[in-house]
Amino acid sequence: MPEIAALLPRRPFGSTMRRDAWWIAPLATFMGLTGFVVYSTWAALQGKHYHWGPYLSPFYSPELLGESPHSWFGPRPSWWPSWLPFSPAVLILPFPAGFRLTCYYYRGAYYKSHWADPPSCAVAEPRQRYLGEQGLPLILQNIHRYFLYAALAFIGILSHDVWKALWFPDPATGARGFGLGLGTLVLGVNVVLLGGYTFGCHSLRHLVGGHLDELSRRPLRLKSYECVSCLNRRHMLWAWTSLFWVAFADLYVRLCSMGIISDWRII
Repeated sequence: MPEIAALLPRRPFGSTMRRDAWWIAPLATFMGLTGFVVYSTWAALQGKHYHWGPYLSPFYSPELLGESPHSWFGPRPSWWPSWLPFSPAVLILPFPAGFRLTCYYYRGAYYKSHWADPPSCAVAEPRQRYLGEQGLPLILQNIHRYFLYAALAFIGILSHDVWKALWFPDPATGARGFGLGLGTLVLGVNVVLLGGYTFGCHSLRHLVGGHLDELSRRPLRLKSYECVSCLNRRHMLWAWTSLFWVAFADLYVRLCSMGIISDWRII
């Protein structure tokens, strides 16, 4: 495939004939994404206050190694260097982070807001050559379809966390009984929003039917394609709501664990 190398007109960065407030959208995107990255990085490196009762922060799920009752394979291994900080989140967050980073929507969003490539339609950018995504590091964006498989698995794991969040330990006996807390609803909404974002993925849409010439001959594939397309039409909405809600879910569990707030038991 030939390399794309188009020379752009020499115009000062940010020059445009547009009279609207075009800078509001990229600025809001910059602030939203940067704020999430800062908070999620801080929360992931804490390694504490990520669980309370039956609740487990989605930033730490699945907890492969850790000190909480949710850990799959026990505490931090003895061979882990003592000088190297340990947090269960760093073992699993690269997968959902990679899915978001390579997402078709987010690529268009942070290319504009963080790289000014371009900052908006009909607004001059600070470079003269456009090389596309044909070389490193941007060619790695093509691995998005593989991160999709991990993201689908995470939906199943987080759904199981919601099920576990319905069973509360009795303070006296330690036996678990059915209950419903506000945290259960917070984690449940998180799965719904993440599911809407993941199942509306462009790569999933292509996977279930985008490469077929005649979808009408495959009724099941056609129905799946229509369902994914329905979610895909609101992909931006799902992307933003799920991004902020997963951070809110972590914050809710964290505040409960720190004793700053009390979980409201509905049942």
